[in-house]
Amino acid sequence: MKIVISPAKSLNYENELPMAKFTSPEFIEDAEKLNKILKKKKPAALSELMSISDNLAQLNWQRNQDFTTPFTPENSRPAIYAFSGDVYTGLDAYTLSEEKMDKLQQTLRILSGQYGILKPLDLMQPYRLEMGTSLKIGRNKNLYEYWGSKLTDHLNDEMSEGELLVNLASNEYYSALQPKNIKAEIITPIFKDWKNDKLKIISFFAKKARGAMVRYILDSEAKTLTDIKGFNLDDYEFSQEHTLKENQPVFIR
Repeated sequence: MKIVISPAKSLNYENELPMAKFTSPEFIEDAEKLNKILKKKKPAALSELMSISDNLAQLNWQRNQDFTTPFTPENSRPAIYAFSGDVYTGLDAYTLSEEKMDKLQQTLRILSGQYGILKPLDLMQPYRLEMGTSLKIGRNKNLYEYWGSKLTDHLNDEMSEGELLVNLASNEYYSALQPKNIKAEIITPIFKDWKNDKLKIISFFAKKARGAMVRYILDSEAKTLTDIKGFNLDDYEFSQEHTLKENQPVFIR
């Protein structure tokens, strides 16, 4: 089984790392090409391009200037410990044993505008480049065109026959893949909460639940759709009644 998730805007490069293991990103040369373009953009241009505040633009301008290769434990951090958004809160990677982290390394893939695709222990330097950013790269008008089929081809190369792909990424990042070309059954769990007598996808809760689902798959050693339906963390439970498509199981609370 392989799982794809989105990155996070919030980063943490301060907490002590629980282990010293690390790996290198598959698409580091592509990331370097993107950085060369971003390095030339001044804070005001970054602010307009990414629709961010002047302070955030200044921060990310500095990040772009500081980007340097090769990546080392001194100038970079494993992705799973660098991202700190809601998905990563739900996953809680800091409490994983080395054995569990080895399994996560084989299972989880993080889609990224800057790095394309990351394994949990791949080193990364701080950045902000959302996949939906309209950044022109040569003849490519945006990041979707820039990454093209690379991410899908890479996943296909990694996956064995009959292996499931569990999509826990946002639409923005999942759109960087080419689902019709993925040689696997794709499962997309959906998380909904009751609010005002209606079931709704509430972004904050859904993001945290996606991370919790990653943790559940890891801890339970889930391998099938039936196994995934057993997810019951944070009071969510599978609802056959509200599941409209078999490969999009709905979990409610």
